[in-house]
Amino acid sequence: MSKAYKMLGRRLRLGVIGGGPDSFIGSIHRSSATIHEEFDVVAGVFSSNPERSIAAGKSMGIARPYGDPDALFAGEAAADEPIDALAIMTPNNSHYELSCRALDAGFNVFCEKPLTMTEDESADLVKRVNASGKRYCVAYGYSGYAMVRQAREMVAQGVIGDITMVQSNYVQGHLAELTESELAGSNWHMKPELAGPSLILGDIATHSYHLTSYVAGMEASSLSADVTALVDGRTADDYCGILLRYPNNARGIFWVTQAAAGGVHGLSFTIYGTKGGLEWHQEQPNELTVRPIDKPAYVLNKGGKGLSGAGERVSHVAIGHPEGYREAFANLYYDFASNIVDDLTGETPEPLSLWNPTVQDGAYGMAFVYAAVRSRDNDGEWKPLRDLT
Repeated sequence: MSKAYKMLGRRLRLGVIGGGPDSFIGSIHRSSATIHEEFDVVAGVFSSNPERSIAAGKSMGIARPYGDPDALFAGEAAADEPIDALAIMTPNNSHYELSCRALDAGFNVFCEKPLTMTEDESADLVKRVNASGKRYCVAYGYSGYAMVRQAREMVAQGVIGDITMVQSNYVQGHLAELTESELAGSNWHMKPELAGPSLILGDIATHSYHLTSYVAGMEASSLSADVTALVDGRTADDYCGILLRYPNNARGIFWVTQAAAGGVHGLSFTIYGTKGGLEWHQEQPNELTVRPIDKPAYVLNKGGKGLSGAGERVSHVAIGHPEGYREAFANLYYDFASNIVDDLTGETPEPLSLWNPTVQDGAYGMAFVYAAVRSRDNDGEWKPLRDLT
C-alpha cells in the first residue's frame, strides 16, 4: 500500500504543465510519478495551443485538462479536490513564473532544471520556497539511482576519506550534426531567450555539476570554463571543458558535450579521496565500483549485499533485475510524495527521504551555469560561484 493511501486514504493529486503526449520528458514525469502509486495525475496543460492541450489531456485520460496555465490555476482554486502538487516541464524561461504562481496557490512544486533563467530569479525563488513551507524538488533525475545514493552515503561515512579529486564526463552524440528542428528554427533548446545563455551548460553540464556535488557533499568555489559550439553552423554551445576548485582545495574536471559523433549518453563520475575512490557509469547504473587504497577494487550491485540504508531504500526490485532511468526518476517522486504526506499529517520525515534535489540545489546549478558563462566570455578566466541560497 502506498504511503499516501495509508496515511490519507487517497493518492496525492498531481497537476502538470508541459510535456504533451509526444514529449520525452513529459512521459517520464507522468509515468514516474505513478510508479509507486503515490500520485494520480488529475490535471494539466499539455500544449501552448489551448485546443491541442485539452485534446491531449483527454486522450491521456486526465480528469481536468486545461487550455493554458491561467485556466489551470483558476480551475484548481475552485476545485473541490485541488491538486497537491504541480510538476513543471515547460521551456526554461517559464520555470520561475510558474513556480511562483504555484507556491502562491499553495502547491508543492516539482520543476525541471535549470531552475530559472537568471541568478537573481533563483535567489528570489529560494526565498519564496523557504517562506512558503512547501516542498520543491528539482528534476536532477540521476540523483535517484540507488547506486548514486549509495555513493553519497559512503562519502558521508568517510569510506573514501577527505575528497581530493572530482571528475564527470557527459558525452552525448545526438547533436553531432545540425538537426532538422535546429535548421527549421523549431527547437526551443537552441534559443537563448527560451533556454538560457548556454545550451550545453543548462541542458546537461548542470547534471554533471549536481551529480558530483550531490555525491561529494560540497559545492565548487570557482571554475575555469572552455565553452563553445563545435559543429559548423551551430550558434548554441555544444561543448564544455571545465576545471573546478573546491573550498577544501580539492580539484575537479568536467568533459561535457552533445556533439561527440557516435556517442550515446556517457554520463559518469569518478571521485577520489584520501582513502580511495568511487566510480559510477549511468549506462551501467546498477553497479558502483569502489577502489580502496589498501585492497583490491570491488563492485557493489543494486539490491545486493553490502549496501547501506540509502542504497537499499531506493532499490525496489530484487538483485538481478535492473532499475533504470525511469525508476531513478520515480525515486524523486517517491521521496517528494513521502515529504508531502508527512507535511499533511504532521509526521517527521525519514531523514533519507530528504535526499531529493531541492530548490537550493537548483540555485547551486544556476550559480555554476553563470560562473561558466562569465568564464567563457573572458577566455577561460577563473570565476567564483555566487551563493544564491
